[in-house]
This record gives sequence, C-alpha cells and structure tokens, in this order.
Amino acid sequence: MSDPTVLVVDDEPAIADAHAQWLSEEYTVKTAYDGEQALELMDDSIDVVLLDRRMPGISGDEVLETVRERGYDCRVAMVSAVEPSFDILELGYDTYLVKPVSEADRLLETVETLLRRSEYDDQMQELLALASKKGTLEAKKTRSELEDHAEYQQLKKQLDALYENVSDATEQLDDDDLRAEFFELKS
Repeated sequence: MSDPTVLVVDDEPAIADAHAQWLSEEYTVKTAYDGEQALELMDDSIDVVLLDRRMPGISGDEVLETVRERGYDCRVAMVSAVEPSFDILELGYDTYLVKPVSEADRLLETVETLLRRSEYDDQMQELLALASKKGTLEAKKTRSELEDHAEYQQLKKQLDALYENVSDATEQLDDDDLRAEFFELKS
C-alpha cells in the first residue's frame, strides 16, 4: 500500500513549501502555488488537501467547490489567515485551521485525523465536518452572535439529528475522535 497523498495549496510559496516539508516524511506530498495549479494536480490519488482560502485568480473556496463537484473522495482542511465567519457554513470542507500554522505536529495531527475520517461512512464524515464548523464558529464568535444567526441554529439542528442517527456508528471512532469531535463539540 502506498503512502497517502496530500496536496498542499498556498499562494505563498514559503508557507506551501514549509507545510510540504513537514509532511513529506510521512506522506507523498504534491504542492500547488495557486488554485489553477491545484486543480491541474487534483486527481483520485489525493487523500487530503490543505487549501489556502484566499488566493488570487481561483480562490480556495472555488477550488473546494470544483473538487466537490468533480466528486473527488478526499478530505479538505482550509488553512487560512481569514478569520472564519458564518460563510463557512456553505463550504464543503472537513476542518478549518487559522494561519499561521507554525507547528509541524499540528499539521501532521490534522492530516492524520482527516485520513482516519476517510475510513468512516458518509454520515459520520458529515457529522464530523459539521461538528468542526460548529466548533470553529464557537471559538471565534460571541454567544449572542451565534444565537442570532439562523444558519448557525440550523447547523445545530442538523448536528442533533445526525447525533441521533449515528449512535450505533460511534463504535467506529477511536478515543481521540470521540473526545475531540463527538462529545466536546456537542452542546
């Protein structure tokens, strides 16, 4: 079995190259310095994409939309200096990291988590992605901002319904995922 493949996409070559170097001992890594190059490199061999959100030309949001439209079965982490806002609710990513990501261990842990999630069924992947969005927003927004936002309230309802539907599937989760994604993010 070959090493999992990670596509690192960032319009700042120094950041892209640093992230690629951190991951290269554990994974096969491809690097793209803009959205167009990312889409050219995208194929079924890619397991995880680390995607900068704001890039000139084709943005990370547009790359993500195209990746999902083309049906690639990969996990996507947005890695961005853009503080997350409620617009993230519309994006099909799996997790969100706010730059700067200055520790190799944090990036490696994110990739490992996303690779584990790839083994889960679609419903569990959706639950974990939505829980990640909820956690990201809760870390960046005030309680009143959250309470006043209709789409956030809808996200909570979706999560509650998914929690009900996947109770049997929790046996698939390892202890780290149960702690980090399932119980701590549910409130």
